Amino acid sequence: MQPLRSLLIVSSIVWSIASCTTSGTGDGTAKTEPMADSAAIAAAISDPRRPAADVARDETRNPQAVLEFAGMGPGMSVLDMFAGGGYYAELAAYVVGDSGRVVAYNNTGYSQVAAKAIASRYGQGRLAQVEQLTSENNELSLPAASFDVALFILSYHDVYYLDGERGWLQIDRPRMLSEVYSAMKPGGRLVVIDHVARAGMPAEKVRALHRIDPELVKADFLAAGFRFDGDTDALRNPNDDFDVIAMAPNVRGRTDRAVMRFIRP
Repeated sequence: MQPLRSLLIVSSIVWSIASCTTSGTGDGTAKTEPMADSAAIAAAISDPRRPAADVARDETRNPQAVLEFAGMGPGMSVLDMFAGGGYYAELAAYVVGDSGRVVAYNNTGYSQVAAKAIASRYGQGRLAQVEQLTSENNELSLPAASFDVALFILSYHDVYYLDGERGWLQIDRPRMLSEVYSAMKPGGRLVVIDHVARAGMPAEKVRALHRIDPELVKADFLAAGFRFDGDTDALRNPNDDFDVIAMAPNVRGRTDRAVMRFIRP
């Protein structure tokens, strides 16, 4: 073998090893750690344009670890499902930059609850790069094969919510997840963060506590065709009181939160 060719092959192998790591997912398959742009994420977090209220929330949200786990970087397209007031939508916009795209989806219920935060974040042309998408439950329509990353941040449990008096209709979960699945690019990564419920808690109790068993989340996404790709302990808190509503003052911001990653094959 020629020396130059040998060097190139060795260099290629070293680059491949450096580009990803693999480990178990708990189901016998391997996971591939995505190559996040840690510097771009750190720059987004320290961006002086961020609201002071967002910066104050960083300590309990650990956005560096979350966005690295999602494999986010410049030029990507990001879907923020039930984005609420837009904490993560703004961070994603700074990470992906002008060459990227961010879509912040809310249904009417989320838009109403977060109305003041949304007006403050996007008012007067602020964050024009973020496309706000609002549609009623079961009417979501997304462009096919468009997103590198999707996020469900402390919101997936609300897919189990139902309140006819407030206009929140029962969400057709398989239909919604099928829409999200189709909107992801092959190999796209979807990250779910949610308040942990006691193991085995039935779905009918999700509404009352705003918590969900991670195994129920996994089952839903696997049924939709996604592949589970591992989790991280970045937001775990074993001292949480799992029997109180996630918004209770004694646990708010300090709940035990599961952080799970799924891949569209």
